[in-house]
Amino acid sequence: MIKMFKIGLILLVFLSFVSCSDEVMEPLEKDKVYNLSFPSYFPEMTFDTSGNPVTKNGVELGRKLFYEGRLSRNNTISCGFCHIQENAFTHHGHTVSHGVDDRIGIRNAPAIQNMAFLKRYMWDGVIHNLNEQPIIPITNEDEMDSSMPEVISKLSSDSKYKKLFKSAYGDENMTGDRVLKALSQFMVTMISADSKYDRVKQGRENFSSEEAKGMNLFQQKCASCHSGELFTDESFRNTGMYYNTQFKDAGRYRVTLDQSDWMKFRVPSLRNVEYTAPYMHDGRFYSLEAVLNFYSDNVEDNPNLDPQLNQNGHVGIAMNTQEKQFIIAFLRTLSDKNFISNPKFAE
Repeated sequence: MIKMFKIGLILLVFLSFVSCSDEVMEPLEKDKVYNLSFPSYFPEMTFDTSGNPVTKNGVELGRKLFYEGRLSRNNTISCGFCHIQENAFTHHGHTVSHGVDDRIGIRNAPAIQNMAFLKRYMWDGVIHNLNEQPIIPITNEDEMDSSMPEVISKLSSDSKYKKLFKSAYGDENMTGDRVLKALSQFMVTMISADSKYDRVKQGRENFSSEEAKGMNLFQQKCASCHSGELFTDESFRNTGMYYNTQFKDAGRYRVTLDQSDWMKFRVPSLRNVEYTAPYMHDGRFYSLEAVLNFYSDNVEDNPNLDPQLNQNGHVGIAMNTQEKQFIIAFLRTLSDKNFISNPKFAE
């Protein structure tokens, strides 16, 4: 009986080991499509999901990479370092981005939101495909100062990343293309559409008297550029800002070398603008009041000045102090508190 019991125990342990081994070796669960949800009044998505399907595992890999310091040369700067969630993924408190070795960039870090609907990226529109956007900060010497081969070399020795790549792509092969596509999948999910403005538009809330007056003023004075549900027409405009000799950034001109593009910058979205100070391409203004004061009193006339800012002989936008406060009250209705606190976007 004792001998039979020992044989049975050995057999039980063996079967248990085989069972556990089989469980470990079982094929990974099939990846699932990530459901991108947004209001019907939003514009059509421009992101090409046929070339880069957005999946649950792909997004999770992208999120991990977004907060990965090893994307930078000295392993200290991640995408999330300059794009902080509680500030609508901008670099709060910094006029321009800070990179490796505390180097200073030349532009304010723009918000990351509703990227799936945009046609161009960066302040000068040099990128037309979101899958290619992350290569700029990764390789820029003043930001992450790295390269895709260097990034892949670091990640390929990490067993956790091997599992993440396999779950997202079916095998452990790590390539620069896969890194960039995973990052863009994560950024595509960053949809901000739950502000008070949205709830009013959906008939679930009402504007206050000040907010309603502000919206009317905004439509009269601002909506020619900040149009549509993303509050940007994505155009490039010279808004009469002085040329910053510290950063030597002439905007769209850097891309086209066309003098008519001198000091033209992409019109930013105003969603979550309450959270994204400082403002403008070089972070020169620290408050919404300062921005509106600039447009009412300090726009500089120049040959490239946008026609919207030079009408009937008046340079700038006519606004009094009370009107500015109403406009700011409306702009604050574009704040999406759920977006800046959503754990799906957190590290």
